[in-house]
Amino acid sequence: MKKTIISRISKYSPCSDAATWLGNQTNITEAWNACPRGDWMLWLAARVGVERPTLVKAAAACARLSFVYVKEGEIRPLKAIEAAEAWAENPTEENRKAADAAAYAAAYAAYDAAYAAYDAAYAAYAAANAAYAAAYAAAKLSEILKQCADIVRKHYPTAPDLERK
Repeated sequence: MKKTIISRISKYSPCSDAATWLGNQTNITEAWNACPRGDWMLWLAARVGVERPTLVKAAAACARLSFVYVKEGEIRPLKAIEAAEAWAENPTEENRKAADAAAYAAAYAAYDAAYAAYDAAYAAYAAANAAYAAAYAAAKLSEILKQCADIVRKHYPTAPDLERK
């Protein structure tokens, strides 16, 4: 009998909604291709240790969906995403520090509306969290998460190896 996906990732403490959605699924490829939420996919990819630059690129592309919810004239989320993308293209210490500073600025800008992330590699992820919080208020979360899932599949067309880490 094949192990269920949830039994293979339970050590990472997935959220209850993701665990329920996975149910008794055993085929990670089928689950990956059908997953309706990009945030779950990013979470899993990060937990199993996929390459960080690609993860940041995918998160940044998802975060760009948030721009419709950013107050006109507020540039800190864009700067955080651009800094994270620069790090993903060229993961130097200098770019990590720039992304870290931009993440703090974006987190400060989004503090009342979303969760903040403080690691340079998560600068884009912080902006994505802002998008998710705003999307809840706009009742468009499921559509945005579906768009994010499609973006993540573009960056990771193959499901991550659950035994990687």
